[in-house]
Amino acid sequence: MSTTPPGHPEDQAQGHPRRWLILGVICLAQLTVLLDNTVLNVAIPSLTRELGAATSDIQWMINAYSLVQSGLLLTAGSAADRYGRKKMLITGLVFFGIGSVVAGLADSTGQLIAARAGMGVGGALLLTTTLAVAMQIFTPAEHPKAIGIWSAVNALGFAAGPLLGGFVLDHFWWGAIFLINLPVVALGLAAVVALVPESKAASFRGTTPGPQGRGDRPDLLGALLSTIGMTALVYAIISGPEHGWTSGRVLATDAVAVLVLAAFAYWESRIPYPMLDLHFFRDRRFTGAVAGAVLIAFGMGGALFLLTQHLQFVLGYGPLEAGLRTAPLALAVVALNFSGLSAKWTARLGTPVSIAVGMTLMSAGLVSIATLAAHGYGGTLLGLLLIGAGAAVANPAMAHAIMSAIPPEKAGVGAGVNGTLAEFGNGLGVAVLGAILNSRFAALIPVAAASLPAALASAGSEEERGRITDAFASGLETSQLVGAAAVLLGGLLAAALLRRAERADSAVAVSA
Repeated sequence: MSTTPPGHPEDQAQGHPRRWLILGVICLAQLTVLLDNTVLNVAIPSLTRELGAATSDIQWMINAYSLVQSGLLLTAGSAADRYGRKKMLITGLVFFGIGSVVAGLADSTGQLIAARAGMGVGGALLLTTTLAVAMQIFTPAEHPKAIGIWSAVNALGFAAGPLLGGFVLDHFWWGAIFLINLPVVALGLAAVVALVPESKAASFRGTTPGPQGRGDRPDLLGALLSTIGMTALVYAIISGPEHGWTSGRVLATDAVAVLVLAAFAYWESRIPYPMLDLHFFRDRRFTGAVAGAVLIAFGMGGALFLLTQHLQFVLGYGPLEAGLRTAPLALAVVALNFSGLSAKWTARLGTPVSIAVGMTLMSAGLVSIATLAAHGYGGTLLGLLLIGAGAAVANPAMAHAIMSAIPPEKAGVGAGVNGTLAEFGNGLGVAVLGAILNSRFAALIPVAAASLPAALASAGSEEERGRITDAFASGLETSQLVGAAAVLLGGLLAAALLRRAERADSAVAVSA
């Protein structure tokens, strides 16, 4: 009998015998985390009424989860590589379950905010370990399809959050949106214990002598610096639209983020056992995928945030109706990835062309929404389907490029990098495209009424209301077009860098 631990790279020639069942288990755990990224948004009116939550309380209830989660992704990935991905998967589920209980039974805003922060810790562990485990149990040939399914679950969680939240709130009290996590967490724990194999980086097993033994020493300072730096950066992005990009609070937070992340980069370049090896950035495949991942998240996150506002403020749909009308995007991603079609296209086209084609389709979808949404839902539907098809091809190819450029024993760190890029790009897209919208809107209406609800409340006639709505729609169109340009630029840049990397690898192989 082989003594090689399951999930070790030597076993990847055949893959784990129960790998598809295990993928289903880890995707279930991941889906729970992703739902909680958006499910709280529909409960805001109930929380305001029943807990007496102020606007600042609501913002912290939403942001505590994403701040903690994004700040800990790199550290969580490193911990998974060091201490075992199965252990961290179980730990993440436990944190998430405890946080869900506290959140569901909270009777004050402070308790709910603290519970959401605890859930963010669990979420960071789950998002990194799920992708890292998938990379360990599947053969390299199966990685594109496995990552495609993993990516489809991301899209499903994004779309299903508001729908699930709306359904639960129609039948139960607001705390039920958190307590419904418990059966899933319990099922996930039982399945992970029974099915998921343990795996960790070879240098942490005590089986690799020599220089790699330096990896036995944990990079505690690196973990602390990355957590503080990323949390400060995401907080600055989140608070910029509310407090103003030039406000003292935002500028001070930006300064902290820049200084701490610079210190993190310096520290990681100086120590022999870095949490994040900066030599990865010398790999054109890695830098190409990183550039594309940030810009795809920038365009997608910001544009879809704006689309939700268009559906509700301009077309007059409620939150649940707006969620239903954005669902075709996620359904297209799920259909193409679960069927394996996107993986087949990627295999035929190659990673660079797949990314370029996928992000061109997404850009075309954003243009369709920007230019045709005012003429009815048909233009929006076309745009959503184009975005979904493009995301189904580009996102798994991008994630695969990032993970392939990182050694298998660093799969957790690779997953942390992938998640951090998505969080950063999404937050930046919402902030920047939202700022473009506000600037355009403020230029077309009196500055004193530069928010849409305030402007509509002050309107004295239907004609004036129509003018205000048209101004808001114009701002949305401009922002969507900027998002489309960012996605297209990201696709072309990533494809060019990845293509150059492939040519360089081929030249090295020929010369050898």
